Parts: sequence; structure tokens; C-alpha cells
Amino acid sequence: MRAWTVVPGEAGSGAVREVAEPDEADGSVLVETLGVGVCGTDREILSGDYGEAPPGASFLILGHECVGRVVSGGDGLVPGDHVVPVVRRPDPVPCANCAVGEWDMCRNGRYTERGIVGRHGYAAERFRVEPGFCVKIAPRLAGAGMLLEPASVVAKAWEHIERIGERARFCPERVLVTGAGPIGLLAALLGVQRGLEVHVLDLATSGPKVDRVRELGASYHTALVEACMDADIVIECTGSGQLVIDVMQTSSPNGIVCLTGISSGHREIRVDAGALSRNLVLENAVVLGSVNANLRHYAAAARALEVAEPRWLEALVTRRVRLDDWPRAVERDAKDIKTVIDFAS
Repeated sequence: MRAWTVVPGEAGSGAVREVAEPDEADGSVLVETLGVGVCGTDREILSGDYGEAPPGASFLILGHECVGRVVSGGDGLVPGDHVVPVVRRPDPVPCANCAVGEWDMCRNGRYTERGIVGRHGYAAERFRVEPGFCVKIAPRLAGAGMLLEPASVVAKAWEHIERIGERARFCPERVLVTGAGPIGLLAALLGVQRGLEVHVLDLATSGPKVDRVRELGASYHTALVEACMDADIVIECTGSGQLVIDVMQTSSPNGIVCLTGISSGHREIRVDAGALSRNLVLENAVVLGSVNANLRHYAAAARALEVAEPRWLEALVTRRVRLDDWPRAVERDAKDIKTVIDFAS
């Protein structure tokens, strides 16, 4: 069968190659791949900046945002079921968090991640997965099912925000989401579903990002000064260092700022740390980072996508390319939201 692969650490080594059928050791559920989303992590691995092949392997099968159809199942899964496989696996020790299914909060970093670190991913014509590490979805979500993985990331962010909010009376009204990529738009979706006044900040002045925000009933802005400066909640999805600092200084008293974007770290930014610290302390503000997700978050994301408008979700996929055309999938286009490698075609 064919798969999208890379030699980790070697820039320019991305290729489609023939690989062996998936090993039964990977799980009892055999799945045919329908689509795989492409994200910044894939680009970093292809650039040689990140990634790790499985033990004894010379290459890594990419792909961690995936939707597929069960070929042979078990434990409640039957052929024809549509599923989304989970990315991370707990470390083998395990740490206190991994031992109770909270592998997204692993303490020792020995976890593995399908298509990223230590285990082959899902960008192959078929893959195997453990029954406990895949989420069944409604067939009508098949066209946008690869969005469930990024949606699980923001489902976790919202869960943690709400837990922190419970430290006092928590009646948020306004949320600011910075970035209108897939993570940002899905974060906005979950905010709208919570009945909040949602504002989204991005650089695009027209196109699908602006359209998707307005279709949600949210407000779109291109400058922070125009956006919700007194937001009760800020979900930062760009990783832009200066923007991170700016939103930390503009949230409301008792505000919560959740960072989901990862900065490149290549730009030096001067910060008045004393003033920033003073503001955070005097206003009881909280800044937290959030990454990855566990099964609880995947389930929450599935519920959120199930009640979302299907046409809105599918419109987040702005480009679909065939496996042989994968280089086009990693090209950046200002109007792109999510690009998908389409295996079904």
C-alpha cells in the first residue's frame, strides 16, 4: 500500500512510498483512510525540525489529523463505521497522569504520537488502531472528520478555562480568539455554542476566514484595538510573540488567557516584565498553555461537531489534493484554512 512518509531530521525527504500493510500490533481495528489534514506540525517535520521514526524504522509515516472507515473492527466497531483515531499514546512507565488517561498532561515526556513521535501516522491507504484510541463519528461528518483532532485541542482548552473560572463566580460574556485558522475558527465555534459574544482577530481582510467567522454570528477584526479589548476569555491561536504579550495586557480583570499557538521563538521581543507581572497579580489574571487532548476531549469535540452546521464545517476545508500531489498540500496560501490529502479519491 502507499503512504506519505518522511525521514525525520532530513529536510526535503518527504515522499510517497510503498509500505507494508499495517502491523496487527498497532491495534485490532483495521481502517481505510478517507482524508488526512495537513498542519504546521507536518510542515515542521518535513523541514527536518521535528519528528521521530518508530524504533528500528528508517522513515515515519506522516498524518495525525485523520478520518477513516472501519474495514474490520471489534469492541463495538463494525465495518463501515466512520472513526477518528487519537494521536497520543501514554508513556510506558507510566507517569501519574498517563496512568489515569490524562496523557495530554504527561509529566515525563515519554509518550508517543502517531505520525509525529515514535509511531507511524495515518497518512497511508490503511492503518490499524486500538479500539480504545478511536472515536466513532456520524457518517455525515465524514467529509470534515479530520477536523475532530484540532477540535479536541480547543475542547481541552475550553475545559481548562472553565475549570479555572470556577475559582470565583464565573459569568463570562465576551471571548476574543486570535487567529482564524482551523484552531481559531473551531475555538470560536465552541465559544458560540456556549452562548458567548465571540470576537475573532486575524489579518485577512476578505475571503473564507472572514466569511466563516461571520457565518457563526461572531465579530471579525483585523486590529487588536478594534477587537474585544476587555475580553473575559482570550484564546490565542497564532503563536505570535508580540500578540501574546498584547493580549495578556488587555484582558478584563480576573481574565483568563489560554495560549494554544506555538511561537517559532526566532524573534526577540522586549517586555516590561515588572509591569506585566503587576497587572497579572493586581487583576487576578491567569495565563495558561494548552496542547494535545485525551479521550474526554475527543468526545467533547465530537459532540461539538455533531451539532455544528455541516456545510460550515466542510467549508473549513478549503483545498483537497490527492496523495501524489502532497507537495501542494504543504504550500501556504493566505486564503487557506485547512488543506486535506484526500485518500478517498
